Amino acid sequence: MDSLMPYVLPVLYALFLWWFSTGLILWLNRLPRRTYRWSLAAATAVAAAACVGVVQIGDEATVGSAYLGFTFGLVIWGWHEMTFLMGYITGPRVVPQTPVARVIRRFFEALATIAYHELAIAVTAGLLVIATWDAANQFATWTFLALWGLRLSAKLNVFLGVPNFTDDFLPTHLGYLRTYFPVRVMNPLFPVSVTAATGAAALLLARAWHGDTTAFAIAGLTSLATLIALAVLEHWFLVLPIRDSALWQWAFDSSRRTAETAADPDQRTSGAKAPRFETRPAQMTGPT
Repeated sequence: MDSLMPYVLPVLYALFLWWFSTGLILWLNRLPRRTYRWSLAAATAVAAAACVGVVQIGDEATVGSAYLGFTFGLVIWGWHEMTFLMGYITGPRVVPQTPVARVIRRFFEALATIAYHELAIAVTAGLLVIATWDAANQFATWTFLALWGLRLSAKLNVFLGVPNFTDDFLPTHLGYLRTYFPVRVMNPLFPVSVTAATGAAALLLARAWHGDTTAFAIAGLTSLATLIALAVLEHWFLVLPIRDSALWQWAFDSSRRTAETAADPDQRTSGAKAPRFETRPAQMTGPT
């Protein structure tokens, strides 16, 4: 059993950090909008500290530094998620999709809803690559890049159409995005995405299991493989009749109680669903 602990602990750590950080962001995002500036200010300070930490642990190759690198990458990614969900960094287009538009136009309209967000992520990714170039510990960068690639995969699958996209995560002020979500039984990218991501996770685990792999590499590779496996699970949630938001029901319930207590007229979450824009037929496409 002791021989398995170097592999079990990173799995448990990645599971908890993924679950808790996602729930925390959802909770903060569903609070009254007047709290956003304070939430984002605190998140910015934490993300800035994580960026400094990435540089400081660059030459460290210990088990602890592997966990830190993974954590820093996830924290920096979480900051980008908050800026998008809170409506600070999204894109130049903030209106519903044009009805009965051609495919190319629909694609560029969809892209315009997230353009600034994707640009900010690309800049951050570039800075992380530069900061950790030739460094012994690159797990922060690899974590961030993995999250970016997997999220792009999810967005493209939603753009092409999935049968079970859950929009519980979308706040009211991003309600126009619902008009970009088609409903289809399947799209040709989905099996490619799932197969590629599953293969990547398997390769990382195989490398971690190799006899000459250091404890540092085992911790980092196993954490990263677990994160990719969780992303594969999130892809499956797009096609299976399972309400994945139930995993974070505590965040929804807690924020609802807070909103009811605050009685904020700007964003009340008293159980009523956010107003919906008119949705298009299944052939319409758009990103998450």
